Amino acid sequence: MVSQTLRDARKYEEAMEKKIDSENRPGFHLAARVGWMNDPNGFSYYKGEYHLFYQYNPYDSHWGPMHWGHAVSKDLLHWEYLPAALAPDAEFDRDGCFSGSAAVLPDGRQLLIYTGVVRETQPDGSMRDVQTQCLAVGDGVDYEKYAGNPVLTKEDLPDNGSKFDFRDPKIWKTADGTYRCVVGNCTPERDGQILLFSSVDGFSWKYEKILAANNKRYGMMWECPDFFELDGKGVLLTSPMDMLPQGFEYHNGNGTLCLIGSYDKDSDTFTEEHNQAIDYGIDFYATQTLLTPDGRRVMIGWMQNWDTCNLHAPDQPWFGQMSLPRELSIRDGRLYQNPVRELENLRGEEVRHENVTFHDVIKLAGVEGRKVDMELTLRPADPKNIYHKFAVRFAQNDTYHTSVSFRPHESIVKIDRKFSGSRRAIIHQRRCQVHNKNGNIKMRIILDRFSVEVFVNDGEYVLSATLYTDLAAEGISFFADGDVTMDVVKYALSFTQENA
Repeated sequence: MVSQTLRDARKYEEAMEKKIDSENRPGFHLAARVGWMNDPNGFSYYKGEYHLFYQYNPYDSHWGPMHWGHAVSKDLLHWEYLPAALAPDAEFDRDGCFSGSAAVLPDGRQLLIYTGVVRETQPDGSMRDVQTQCLAVGDGVDYEKYAGNPVLTKEDLPDNGSKFDFRDPKIWKTADGTYRCVVGNCTPERDGQILLFSSVDGFSWKYEKILAANNKRYGMMWECPDFFELDGKGVLLTSPMDMLPQGFEYHNGNGTLCLIGSYDKDSDTFTEEHNQAIDYGIDFYATQTLLTPDGRRVMIGWMQNWDTCNLHAPDQPWFGQMSLPRELSIRDGRLYQNPVRELENLRGEEVRHENVTFHDVIKLAGVEGRKVDMELTLRPADPKNIYHKFAVRFAQNDTYHTSVSFRPHESIVKIDRKFSGSRRAIIHQRRCQVHNKNGNIKMRIILDRFSVEVFVNDGEYVLSATLYTDLAAEGISFFADGDVTMDVVKYALSFTQENA
């Protein structure tokens, strides 16, 4: 039975969506149908389609009462909006249906698990959000909340677990048909930890153990956990809040963390061996993964930044978009990411320039646009005299540009959008330290109207950023301080339903 609250949301989003011109949306990144979007939820494959739900406030382009928006795709790039899936309409989630995930039940129904929020008065008189885990079951369009909700509460927490920071359950089915779930949590001191729960049927859950603990290393509360096995390793992805920088690896504020290690299934023991950021750019948070029918581990994230996401005009009809879905792999103990291979099906006209040697500023014939897949291979023109700096500038006209630069002597890649048209003193630059061999480096740059994603050295590092530059700014140029030899392959990305 669909509640009046959910009916109202569905009616509103359907009416308001018609007022948004498709040319003012991203081409192949999923954006909010209307209003506000944040974390990806329920990223899954069900009944022959990819499903992606998302944190959603249909009524305003700023954060508000959390619903679940819903979209489906055949190829992870062409998305069709479905009616909102969840609304805060029950006693156990009246102040928000927060992040969660999805699985398939033996009877073929889709199971959603999510965080229900209820604002309660505390003994000291303060108001705090108490968080529990809840279920809903449905057919891929309509979902009915479980009569036994909530299924995990403060009673299921370890002794040091906070009921105010207990959220974002990520569920998966094991080989024996039972279920596991990791949930973000923290201690009363807000030190993050990831809790592991198990279930025989997906409905009755029990606490198993603390799978991983921060121990005051990476930020504070750990949000949006995901745990899976990949290339013989256990991988834990999470988004720590309130991080302090560590060299060029982690930055201030809300960031991303990947822990790679060994995993003993018999004892559910995860032993960390390596840590790294997931994305080194400005806008990326709250990852979620799925396993495709052909066995790929694919990740998507919210391509925004909590410190800059509430500065847009209140009359903007939509705000928030997802990253490109990315195929994950482990190489030499490190997480690599590359755009899903389906993106190559969107490639249209090819422009190729090889062995271009230059210094100062150049433009190349046919290299321009705001929906672009561009591969750059750089090397010093003289291996004994390595250039000092290279930069590529895009979304460019006489007034605006965004740039990605590389300084080989410091091995620093920087993304910079301060000239992109923003009138706010927000985060405009981020840097990371990459591996480079005497000035040799590869970059793949994906542009989609309002965003850029840069994949360095075949996905060893990734930097993502949103940009809201006037769409008339389509120029691309190249700069070198010193002599650089460059190969460029640029594809215009053609987004039509025929590509689906």
